Amino acid sequence: MDGWFWSSAIVAFVGLIGLLLYLIISHFMPLYLKLGVAPKGSFGWPLVGETLSFLSPHASNTLGSFLQDHCNRYGKVFKSHLFCSPTVVSCDQELNNFILQNEEKLFQCSYPKPIHGILGTSSMLVVVGDTHKRLRSLALTLVSTTKSKPEYLNDIERIAIQIMDAWKDKKEVIFCEEARKFTFNVIVKQVLGLTPEEPQTSKILEDFLTFMKGLISFPLYIPGTPYARAVQARARISSTVKAIVEERRSKGENSAGNKKSDFLEILLSANSLSEDERVSFVLDSLLGGYETTSLLMALAVLFLGQSPAALQQLRSEHESIRNVKGKEEYLNWDDYKKMEFTQHVINEALRCGNIVKFVHRKALKDVRFKDYSIPCGWKVLPVFSAVHLDTSLHGSVLDFHPWRWENQSQSTCKIFTPFGGGPRFCPGSELAKVETAFFLHHLVLNFRWTTEGVDQPMAYPYVEFHRGMPLKVDRLG
Repeated sequence: MDGWFWSSAIVAFVGLIGLLLYLIISHFMPLYLKLGVAPKGSFGWPLVGETLSFLSPHASNTLGSFLQDHCNRYGKVFKSHLFCSPTVVSCDQELNNFILQNEEKLFQCSYPKPIHGILGTSSMLVVVGDTHKRLRSLALTLVSTTKSKPEYLNDIERIAIQIMDAWKDKKEVIFCEEARKFTFNVIVKQVLGLTPEEPQTSKILEDFLTFMKGLISFPLYIPGTPYARAVQARARISSTVKAIVEERRSKGENSAGNKKSDFLEILLSANSLSEDERVSFVLDSLLGGYETTSLLMALAVLFLGQSPAALQQLRSEHESIRNVKGKEEYLNWDDYKKMEFTQHVINEALRCGNIVKFVHRKALKDVRFKDYSIPCGWKVLPVFSAVHLDTSLHGSVLDFHPWRWENQSQSTCKIFTPFGGGPRFCPGSELAKVETAFFLHHLVLNFRWTTEGVDQPMAYPYVEFHRGMPLKVDRLG
């Protein structure tokens, strides 16, 4: 009996080893067959590869030790094994631009499957091909009909003033919390027509915060984990949004002339959208309008606080706008277009802070670029932060220097991609800039501030301030 047991155990063990060897060989053999044409690099550990090192936290205005080390050893383009896939990592401006401009031709968006599970299969962030073109076209229509409308611009100002009015008796604020409060109230008002006082707003915010925590968590669907709670929160948000849509539809508020929510008006009239696509569109809008815009605001405020000359020039620009309009009159689109130095500040905050470090793509066929090839099926990661911090493209890369953006030509877009590029360029980028500019207008005219302690933006790779960026604030005059 014992002999039979040990014989069976040995056979099982050998079988298990054989299976593991088969899996490893079948997984890696195609890679080694192509090593002669792929860029230099290393795959790291079997299956896990170098993912953990690649995702190691670092200051967002630096490359981080992984990229710095690999670029020094292998050059700006190298191979690795990341996110369970053989990968070409590009820190090269020319290759990054080539990848972005050849979307759906040579490369395709390819985010890890767990991201699909939490964002939903209809999210514009993960869909490809004609579906993405259709959803992006709708997004561009929404932005173009919204960005210059007085109703939208007035909402931004009103909410910004409300936020800052609440600071009058405070000596310190946690700025990231204040920025998120501002951007959430703006986007919920614009997308769903809800004010901060309505019960549905707080319900959506509570679920959305749970959703956000899960989006950046380990993708393990076990009850009680942040990922599982996020998936459940998304389902609740979906139900809430569907109820709002049905209520609007039943009241007939999707007729011409409705000004309560241009977003919903257009969404309801878009017969090509399924219900899941409508819900995903709202969720995508909340995600972009909430997290990335609030981070942009925080980065701008942080860097301005460290650059007295830039802050003074920004304040002078906004004082001149206010002197023409007066204190009581709302800003309009023409005023926004006069905020030239404000745009330089925003661009420099994006370059230094790197909210989006990289994007996920995969090669649709064998791609030849310069003297190396990218094998079909490999993941490709164009790293935007590496280009933004490239000393050969930007002088004094570690300095916050908004003046570098003066008299820049269209070619700048090839070395500055905070919102991506090509057919997947972020359609809401202008809205983020408008909200940041209007918030800065009221901030610089009404407050002085200093950062409390050291709280630099960290890339995880998502950007986060560990302490929420505490600010000491002092109202002017």
